[in-house]
Amino acid sequence: MSVGLAHFFLQHTSASLSVNENADPAVRRDMESYFNRLAPEDAPYFEHVEEGPDDMPAHLKSALLGSELTVPVREGHLQLGVWQGIYLGEHRNRAAERTVIVTLHGEPA
Repeated sequence: MSVGLAHFFLQHTSASLSVNENADPAVRRDMESYFNRLAPEDAPYFEHVEEGPDDMPAHLKSALLGSELTVPVREGHLQLGVWQGIYLGEHRNRAAERTVIVTLHGEPA
């Protein structure tokens, strides 16, 4: 594809997709720390607890961060910024396999 869009869709409600800095691993650690404080496990106010203490916090994190994104493509390459990367945020402690569907739209090379 010469020019177009790549759409990424994650088929899960307890994980997320986002674009963020990918150069310094501290960014990923800080994001995890922040979201773990925002949606803590074992919070006494959660009713959805049948699937474990990490399930409802995972759904909240997924809702906040999202499960899809679209990235421009030019000359066959994703047009992410120099420091950017695509994050698949895994919000369960023992998650199953995840599936991402990628759809390409654009002009052929």
